Amino acid sequence: TRALPRLQMELEALRSIYEGDLCFRELSPVSFQYRIGESGDPKAFLIEVSWPETYPQTAPIISMDAFFNNTISSAIKQSILEKLMVEVEANLGTAMTYTLFEYAKDNKEVFMENQPVNTVTSVSNSIAIGTPDVPASKKKEKKEQLSKTQKRKLADKTDNKGELPRGWNWVDVIK
Repeated sequence: TRALPRLQMELEALRSIYEGDLCFRELSPVSFQYRIGESGDPKAFLIEVSWPETYPQTAPIISMDAFFNNTISSAIKQSILEKLMVEVEANLGTAMTYTLFEYAKDNKEVFMENQPVNTVTSVSNSIAIGTPDVPASKKKEKKEQLSKTQKRKLADKTDNKGELPRGWNWVDVIK
């Protein structure tokens, strides 16, 4: 039971360090997620660290199975996990969750160097190289032209904000 106060201290430290950090998520008092990189970044990834009962004497459980990581190839996930486990071995016996998250942040570029940016891997792991649709974006959508009468009818239906009244398209079931 000596480990319990240590875990409580680490938990409170993590909460205070990452307070207001949108990348950090506490899933439970012994399970945490941290997103490395911005959410729009194709090289961003999410690490989940869970503490077993014997932590920090034993290694925490590190996972990259989050749906957020579904575009990352399994080889790169494995490589990241292996590098993190080396860090875990070096820190056994000490509070290391913060250390692991910071290590991943510092080494994001190295971890993801072989992750192709334009490759999309779906859940079924089929790879499709995406090319940006340049011709489609150049084409401007034509707006539907309304006659004066149509515009007047539309204006009669709408309120002063230009919004249609609630229920304008409801169907009367009784009729």
